[in-house]
Amino acid sequence: MTKTVLELRNVDKSFGPIDVLHQISLKVKEGEVLCLLGDNGAGKSTLIKTLAGVHKPTRGTILMDGAEVSFDGPRAAQDMGIATVHQFGGTFPLMSIGRSFFVGVEPTRGWGPFKIYDRKKANAIAVKAVQDFGITRVDDGDRLIGGLSGGERQSLAIARAVHFGARVLILDEPTAALGVKQAAHVLRIVNEAKKRGLAVVFITHQVMHAMAVGDHFAVLIRGAIAADFRKGERSREEITDLMAGGETMADLEAQIEGYAEAQTDNPPPPSP
Repeated sequence: MTKTVLELRNVDKSFGPIDVLHQISLKVKEGEVLCLLGDNGAGKSTLIKTLAGVHKPTRGTILMDGAEVSFDGPRAAQDMGIATVHQFGGTFPLMSIGRSFFVGVEPTRGWGPFKIYDRKKANAIAVKAVQDFGITRVDDGDRLIGGLSGGERQSLAIARAVHFGARVLILDEPTAALGVKQAAHVLRIVNEAKKRGLAVVFITHQVMHAMAVGDHFAVLIRGAIAADFRKGERSREEITDLMAGGETMADLEAQIEGYAEAQTDNPPPPSP
């Protein structure tokens, strides 16, 4: 049985009189991908920020390894092993791969006031970490981030998070701005992270991408969990309908048909 790493119990988040999240209960398990699905405005961004320590819950409990925790900020969440990779990988286009990989924690050589950045070591570690994820095209740590594809940037950010001890990987729309080939590349990286035992939260509004990697699914509508199910329990069409608020194509067709009949029974007056 897989172990629950991160759990939310009845979490609410309000900003003044505005309630954004309502009674959110979720479990994120090691070696599994939890796909958090929802359309724009569903509350996904607020939930991500709550998981990542940016926002504190107004009510409810967050647990790590079964123990209640409270994050004072994103750094506290990172220190407990929660890493967030945003849509464009959070990388720096004019930095080298090695420098970007270690930004803020650069390896050095020398002693005391004579310490300098160890470029060779940083490049070697960064390239190996990325290639371990199957990104063999990246073989030069001095290469600028701006020369990488969107999928490669995402892969670099994920490899960096894993290298620095992430246990929970939160991926915010990682395939949203990518082409078919690059998106498939990122999905392979997500599966690799799962194989390594990480707990992955995959936030997306693209059902096909979610179904390709997901083990556990939660649909968020207007800040509340509208459905919580395992792989194979819902079809693509059912998930799409849920994301649309439960309004199926049959419902829409019935509305259109009813409108057409009403127009036939009550035609508009002739133009003068």
